[in-house]
Amino acid sequence: MIKKFLLIVFLFIVTILPLTSNAIQRFPKPEFETGYTQPETLTPSPRAEILEIMDVSVLVITLLLISWLVIKKRSRKGVFWVSLFSLAYFGFYREGCVCSIGSIQNVTLALFDSGYVIPLTVVAFFVIPLVFTLLFGRTFCAGVCPFGAMQDLVAFAPQKLGARLNAILGLIPYLYLGLAVLYAATGTDFIICRYDPFVGIFRFNASFGMLIFAGTLLISGIFIARPYCRFLCPYGVLLNWFSRFSRRHITITPTECIQCRLCEDSCPYDAINIPRTGKNPEGKRAILKKFILICLLIPVLIFISGYLGYRMHETLALVHPKVRLAETLSKPEKMKEQPESYEIKAFRSSGKSAFQANTEAIGILKQFRTGGWILGGFIGLVFGILIAGRMMTKYHTDYIPNKGTCFSCVRCVDYCPIKS
Repeated sequence: MIKKFLLIVFLFIVTILPLTSNAIQRFPKPEFETGYTQPETLTPSPRAEILEIMDVSVLVITLLLISWLVIKKRSRKGVFWVSLFSLAYFGFYREGCVCSIGSIQNVTLALFDSGYVIPLTVVAFFVIPLVFTLLFGRTFCAGVCPFGAMQDLVAFAPQKLGARLNAILGLIPYLYLGLAVLYAATGTDFIICRYDPFVGIFRFNASFGMLIFAGTLLISGIFIARPYCRFLCPYGVLLNWFSRFSRRHITITPTECIQCRLCEDSCPYDAINIPRTGKNPEGKRAILKKFILICLLIPVLIFISGYLGYRMHETLALVHPKVRLAETLSKPEKMKEQPESYEIKAFRSSGKSAFQANTEAIGILKQFRTGGWILGGFIGLVFGILIAGRMMTKYHTDYIPNKGTCFSCVRCVDYCPIKS
């Protein structure tokens, strides 16, 4: 099996490298006769099609390899080496782009804007890790995502945060995901890319503020393992959902758990479910009461949170440049006090009237009004499910990874005395 896999990888490399060496851009940069030089861009230039195919192929091969190492070999050392490769290739060589995390915005915009043509490479980077997660758990997080790999390599002295603090901080990625989808759906901004803490490091052009942000995450990552993955990553929310239904998943012990408790504190991500046996489990009546209470509580939380989102829609909409422009034009006295911005100059040169700008802003505000309800309702639903999970006690006898929050890093396996 191993020899066949290595043979396939070798044939792939031998086939693809000669093609990439002769690859050309389909749309070369124009040549100017006026002495004009092409400015350096902050984002990577479009790649030749064969190079995009290579990126997707490397993604698939790396996911196959990491899934085999996690599920079959249960090898922490193998995961470590794949992490280094992913950090080198998807991080520094590919400069963090295409990124599965940021692809959420492209997919959202493609769904809401028929005029936007989404690249197939972006679709592949969005879908393929989700498919592998549905099959094998979060093996993408284990050693393929360069963001996770960078943080995993600095987790030298991780400390426990406790279930309650984990649950509270774990709400942030849901809010981040909701805002990212809202702003992408309305064509406002790609906030995941704008506030990405690691891409600036991969491209060696991070602003001072983003450098401080990334440095803070990495330094705190020494003691709080994978802070971005656990408490910020919006793509992690989707991976969490898909992993709960995974066909296969990493297990701490290859056979029956012997209750030795050696793995109890082995997970730096608090992703091991401790056994709960309970001498006096709850009766059917108590469980029914809790179920009824949850069924009543969740709709109330959805409505209250949705209403709060609706009330905040004007504030949320101010991120959109057209809404900001209309807000500025509605206050001419302030415009006189401040120097004219580039946005105002561009607007005046366009020949549009303030009435047209205001009409466009009203249309965008309507979108945010609906989006505010949906965003708020989504957060209320997540909060309600979190409370429901705390109320409903699950009884189990073995130490098992939490299929949603486990990163499949295989650290816990080394603590198990049963090896086969």
